[in-house]
Amino acid sequence: MAFLKAFGSYLPERVVSNAEIGARVGCDAEWIRNVSGIDERRFARDDETVTDLALRAAQDCLERAGVKASELGMILVASGSSERQFPGPAASVANRLGLDSTPCLDMSMASAGSLFGISLASRLCESLGPILVIGAEKMSRIVEREPMERGVAILFGDGAGACLVDPSNGFARILDCGLYSDGAYAEDLRLPFTTPLEMNGRSVILQASRKIPRAIATLLDQHRKRAADVAVFLMHQANQNLIARVAKALEVAEDKFYSNIRKFGNTSSASMLIAAAEWSSANKLLPGETLCFAAFGAGFHWGALLAEGSEA
Repeated sequence: MAFLKAFGSYLPERVVSNAEIGARVGCDAEWIRNVSGIDERRFARDDETVTDLALRAAQDCLERAGVKASELGMILVASGSSERQFPGPAASVANRLGLDSTPCLDMSMASAGSLFGISLASRLCESLGPILVIGAEKMSRIVEREPMERGVAILFGDGAGACLVDPSNGFARILDCGLYSDGAYAEDLRLPFTTPLEMNGRSVILQASRKIPRAIATLLDQHRKRAADVAVFLMHQANQNLIARVAKALEVAEDKFYSNIRKFGNTSSASMLIAAAEWSSANKLLPGETLCFAAFGAGFHWGALLAEGSEA
């Protein structure tokens, strides 16, 4: 058994408006809003690293949970934008939390990394103890690679989110998850080592709008639940138009999908947990209510996860 105990997040201070980023790639603010639902995003300072962002989200999550770093059984960090090939940020985050022997795992997985991380943590926490899952991205470093591409540069922002998965108690019990991968589309969304991010936007949106609803519906059917029964959907914040398509496919109101993409843009593997942290700060999942997570990203990797409000 595994529970969601708390979320946390960190967003850099610098706000980058549509007007600012649009001026750099030759498009106006209204066009960006129409194609993405984004008004602004956050960019980290030049001297802020993925590790810095991840650490701040980790500290926020642990504080909300009332848990000491020394109580953690593992740290898992998902990021597709780390500054170096190895080591990844996980061990550095652990070190800066004062830990010197806690096992750490890096997942080089964009967008869907946090979802896969929570799923993995739910299976390992019974033997390891509480597991801190972090999604952290400095996408500004990527989108500013020349030549800047309009369809990419307007979408992304920086930030980090975190989730504490506990084997014994929390505000929601993890019921199940469904994870999927299909390497046939690996070339449609990829980040080479030194050149700009490459994205076939048409393929990404088409496949995501098909695969996310199917993953959610399959999981709900397995647990004899309806999409209408879900209290809130916490989805990777890729594009507001995609969120609307998924809601329509599931025949639920779009406002059941919590969205903060307008303020923060697409923060890749961090976005779902940033949204979860913001949602949980203002809302309470009641006992028996259903919470649904979903994500889709490069690979393609995608899936969904269900949790149910507990008495804790």
